[in-house]
Amino acid sequence: MSHVVVVVGTDTGVGKTWVTAGLAKAAATRGMRVVAVKPIETGCTTATPADEEDGPTLARASAQSAPRAALVRLPAPVAPPEAADRAGLTLDFPKVIEEIRAAIAGSEVAFVEGAGGLLSPFTWETTIADVARELGALVLLVASDRLGTVSQTRLVIEALTARHLPVLGVVLTAPAEADASTGSNGKAIARLTSVRVVEVPRTNDEDERASALRDVADWALTP
Repeated sequence: MSHVVVVVGTDTGVGKTWVTAGLAKAAATRGMRVVAVKPIETGCTTATPADEEDGPTLARASAQSAPRAALVRLPAPVAPPEAADRAGLTLDFPKVIEEIRAAIAGSEVAFVEGAGGLLSPFTWETTIADVARELGALVLLVASDRLGTVSQTRLVIEALTARHLPVLGVVLTAPAEADASTGSNGKAIARLTSVRVVEVPRTNDEDERASALRDVADWALTP
């Protein structure tokens, strides 16, 4: 049985892929059998998965043989069900869950990255919260260390708690531009929620990224 962590965000663009890839590499460097999965990715405009897509980025980080791309790739850069509608497709939630389970079978730890924020539609009837419930997963929340993140993060934690989904912790990523709140948000969130918080810098160096997230990878293995 895998330890499964679903990585969700307070919003789009907060660094979910950056964090998921870092976690996958950190766990892999410990000799763990790791699989990192992007169930649905939008904005995929080429027939062959591009290196910069989220799915291939995760696969490189974990050095997994499969999957090498998102399980479902859609061209329009919008929420998954809208992208599916525009492509003339219907997202089958039970089928996607079955494909995730097949992808992570045999792993010791699996990371599943959502799209957009927690309550962004996964299908028109479900969200990434439903994916976490189906997989019996822990949820790791990613947010940006900027003004407004305390409220956003608390709202998502309350939504997870209301759905009886276990919160593994919060990763605060450094924003593109720091503001007056940057550096103090993590302490405020920890104080107000009693949830573990880690603040990490943004770096394009894969080893530095994995090092920054090593403690969080350990949470996944021993929650």
